Amino acid sequence: MKADISKPPSREQSFSVVFAVELWERFGYYGMQAILAVYLVQNLGMTDRTALAIMGAFFALTYITPVFGGFLGDRVLGPRRAMVWGAAILAAGYFVLAMADAHRALLSMAMASISAGNGLFKPNAANLVRRIYQGDDKKLDSVFTLYYMAVNVGSTLSMLFTPWLRDRWGQESAFLTCSAGLVIGILWYLSRRRWLVNAGAARDQHRLPLMTLMGLLVGFIALIAALSIVIFSPDLARVCVWGACLAVAIYWGILFYRTEAAQRPGLKLTYLLALQSMVFLIFYQQQVTSLTLFALRAVDGRFQIGGVTLFRFSAGQFQALNPIWIMLVSPLLARFYHAAARRNRPISLATKMLVGFILVTIGFFVWWQAASLATGRISAWIMVLGYGLISVAELLTMALGLAVIARYTAARSSGFMMGCLYLLWGVAMYLGSLVAMHAAMPGPNLPDVVASHIYGQLFRDLFIAGFVATLCIAAFLPLARRWDKAHLASTGAPLDDAVQEVAGIPL
Repeated sequence: MKADISKPPSREQSFSVVFAVELWERFGYYGMQAILAVYLVQNLGMTDRTALAIMGAFFALTYITPVFGGFLGDRVLGPRRAMVWGAAILAAGYFVLAMADAHRALLSMAMASISAGNGLFKPNAANLVRRIYQGDDKKLDSVFTLYYMAVNVGSTLSMLFTPWLRDRWGQESAFLTCSAGLVIGILWYLSRRRWLVNAGAARDQHRLPLMTLMGLLVGFIALIAALSIVIFSPDLARVCVWGACLAVAIYWGILFYRTEAAQRPGLKLTYLLALQSMVFLIFYQQQVTSLTLFALRAVDGRFQIGGVTLFRFSAGQFQALNPIWIMLVSPLLARFYHAAARRNRPISLATKMLVGFILVTIGFFVWWQAASLATGRISAWIMVLGYGLISVAELLTMALGLAVIARYTAARSSGFMMGCLYLLWGVAMYLGSLVAMHAAMPGPNLPDVVASHIYGQLFRDLFIAGFVATLCIAAFLPLARRWDKAHLASTGAPLDDAVQEVAGIPL
């Protein structure tokens, strides 16, 4: 029997295309991220401070460019076309990065291309999910949970695989694998793009005029050239980061002024969530920076029980503990939330965030004590415990970030608002990289114990900062609950429909 090709695709079919492309995009991005710090320090011989400054600017710009990508998706390209173009630019960026070890001049262009490609891809992929399930808020939340799982599946595989490739066949093979992941995602999209015929926006259906295409081409070339300069110029990076942050503050102020009074409590809650998640990401960024270098210099990569080595992790592979923990804990949290909802006692978003900051504070206390008391290399199991605490904290603090934006923001500007959220995360990652500089090694080949104690001082400061942040969030808790109730009252939704699922934020 022939398939009925005239039958319109279901929402699930449309979502499956975006899910697959997102999975492979995250495979490429997190594979690159897992080995970047070690690559810059070991292969390129950079000092810690130089490498961390470059990484801070790179990650900041990678999360700032989605503001422009979201705008282009909303107003020029359409989200579907923007997502695919972004994936293609990312594939090219990883390919060029693979050549950078032999041709150092390509490094800045490769990192700039990755930043530009991510700017097009991230807000528009999430915006496509929002459009596919528009008008079905409950379904939207569960779909973002699955969307988050795509992130964690892709990132876990790449964080385990690319450091292994690098150790055995060099960083070229690892970066080429990242590029290949994007190519697979694009090929899947091309083979199933008919399932997205009803998704996206009207702009996706129209052919772009030649002059528009030429303008976009020139614009992207200029953007990549500018980014390649900024990433390797700390002063310019600082100006760009804070300038972009100021622009978002102004835009949010205008948006709040133009919003009806009844809708403002929900917008206030969105702003509060964004700012608190921004603070959390300063701690989160340590996984890519200080914790990876800590694993390189002070952690025994062998996982042992009773003196028997079960397996071994390289420094970059420890980052995979984060998505592994998230995949293990997410179903348990979801069951807990649903049980609380059945008892008509849903857990507010503000309460989740408070508990999350308590856990991240405990996590850095564990690392501080382990590093400070070390007499040799630290057990790999300490990393498992610390990553477990910070990963559960991520679920509690970052949960429903994009779903909240999708729920409270008008469709015409949702892509841009998601881009604004990514921008704030970029600022936080920049700050997190600057914080990691406080553990920069004063010289090469330091004894393991000396390196441990230097990192211990950083982890102590992060523990103190986490404790202070927890107190501040506790002080805001009553206000956040009041805004949540006011928003639900303005929409007519019952109180037990408050945000409660474990939807996730793909970073």
